[in-house]
Amino acid sequence: MIDLAGKRAFVTGGGRGIGRATALLLARAGAKVAVGYRSRKPAAEPHITAAVRGDLGTAVGATKAVAEALRALGGALDILVVNHGVWPADDVAVAELSDEQWESTRRANLDAVLYVCRAAIPGISAGGTIVLVASTAGQRGEAFHAHYAATKGAVISFTKSLGLELAPTITVNCVAPGWVDTEMAAKPYAGDGRARIERTIPLQRVASADDIAGPIVFLCSPLARHITGEILNVNGGSVLCG
Repeated sequence: MIDLAGKRAFVTGGGRGIGRATALLLARAGAKVAVGYRSRKPAAEPHITAAVRGDLGTAVGATKAVAEALRALGGALDILVVNHGVWPADDVAVAELSDEQWESTRRANLDAVLYVCRAAIPGISAGGTIVLVASTAGQRGEAFHAHYAATKGAVISFTKSLGLELAPTITVNCVAPGWVDTEMAAKPYAGDGRARIERTIPLQRVASADDIAGPIVFLCSPLARHITGEILNVNGGSVLCG
């Protein structure tokens, strides 16, 4: 049993999907949890201390959201989970990718990671941890979603760089999911899409949000205290990285 009693956690993108599952699992392990969201306020949950709204893709928005989370949690953090992001569902070739599509994806998936980490690091206690959420697309690429894959690849490099920078005081790791059963992937799952995708996964199923939340919480726990700068693949065997 992972015991996080007395720990204070902020989970971005906590309104639904992986972020929501992670926040609830952290809370069940005893942590005091604040969640960040952009548009859809999470349903009331007695185990969640605060829900913080903000546009993390701007430096001002991220700084305000982190400050509000810190106030709600008593002024310091032990755990930061940077989970928010977008996966544009429409296929777009690089030759047709607009500046707006590139910039909006980069802002949501990469700039916001920098802004949240930059604002939060001064408030993270010694012995604390940061977990970022990337994707298998950042490792193997994704045709017609190059803007998404590029941002997630950058998050993977950012994890390794930040892990070295913050050692030995704070650990920094990353979880890289494959296909996950969330609203963001509703379009490719439509019709027989999900069945076709599952045939490409060695474990023969799409992950649930809880399947991703569990490894995240492990990395937030003392069980992972000697791990930093690592990318934990949670993809059913779809991408095998040494």
